[in-house]
Amino acid sequence: MKRTIAVITTSRADYSHLYWPLRELSAHPAVDLRIVACGSHLSPEFGCTAHQIEKDGFNIAARVECLLSSDSDIGMAKSIGIATLGLADVLGQMRPDLLVIIADRYEMLAPASVALTLRIPIAHIEGGEISEGAIDDAVRNALTKMSHIHFTSTQMARARVIAMGEEDWRVHHAGAPSLDHLHRRTLFTRPELESRLGLDLSHPTVLVTLHPVTLMRDTLQEADAVFGALEKIAGQIVFCYPNADAGSRSLVRRAQRFLSTRGHGRIWTNLDPLTYWSLLRNVDLFLGNSSSGIMETPSFALPTVNIGIRQKGREKARNVLDAEPSVDVILNKIALARSDNFRQSLIGMTNPYGDGTAAQKIVKVLTEVPLGSKLLFKVDAHPSQPIDACDHYVHESAVR
Repeated sequence: MKRTIAVITTSRADYSHLYWPLRELSAHPAVDLRIVACGSHLSPEFGCTAHQIEKDGFNIAARVECLLSSDSDIGMAKSIGIATLGLADVLGQMRPDLLVIIADRYEMLAPASVALTLRIPIAHIEGGEISEGAIDDAVRNALTKMSHIHFTSTQMARARVIAMGEEDWRVHHAGAPSLDHLHRRTLFTRPELESRLGLDLSHPTVLVTLHPVTLMRDTLQEADAVFGALEKIAGQIVFCYPNADAGSRSLVRRAQRFLSTRGHGRIWTNLDPLTYWSLLRNVDLFLGNSSSGIMETPSFALPTVNIGIRQKGREKARNVLDAEPSVDVILNKIALARSDNFRQSLIGMTNPYGDGTAAQKIVKVLTEVPLGSKLLFKVDAHPSQPIDACDHYVHESAVR
């Protein structure tokens, strides 16, 4: 019998990472793939990217409307609850053999909670990383402890997951599946990309991806310094939409105002993975606080200025320059990133997040791991020394 594997995707960002695992699963003769789309995939404001999933030839087994039309932390919290209600019905009826979730978005708490309650084993991709400046860090660790199989992007991330008490056999170093795009697809040439995007990339171009910093009460606190620095630099500025987090609408409006006064540049709601990767290959600088600047730009030795605390703690390749959210500091880092000496220093560098073969490794485990009680019942691989409460009480009483 085929193994039913459900995969949750909530946004354009995680779908670009899941594309090749989905492609491998859909082609596997022993897999019945069920894609569940929810979150910003179904939102007109964020481009209704569920259409891209279908355009790529995948069937969507279920759609779960859950993203409130909101720009607040309360909206984020309520979206988790709405997603939980919808996914309880979907997964309760579907009852897959395995559920695949990815990364660290807050809405992933909903499918993980539902699957845990329904005794559906969970496979988690990209655990064990660190991003101390966002709620993502706590979400990622929670998902790790709720999951039964783990696929990490780096060896260090694998070690962290094991240190959390997960048994070695459950934790697999696969690499980041987003990197598979580079090795399995032919990117657009510069003329093709310019035609698709309506850009002239012969001019120096800065790609900006800036997200709200969700751990701060004011999620846009660092944005002033970013836009202040952008106003002072030369070159073409292009923006990608932020995530659907508290403050995202304000951030989009600010980017639009910036471009209207600058007189040139672009902002995109969504770029498909092939176009996005082709853009990374052709711009001169990446700037912002996105995980893409950490995980994907090293594959192109693209100079990157990572701003603020959102990605604090992540493993970084030598193309990434950290900058405090200060106009002067950001400008100094941009100048360094654009220097010939810095660019020369990146020649021959490798990406610590993988070699572009993650999907094959992930699917091999998903299709071969034995199902049943051994997978479902987890034990702490590193139990601490138990405390005998009764002995402690007797000892304290004797002292008194």
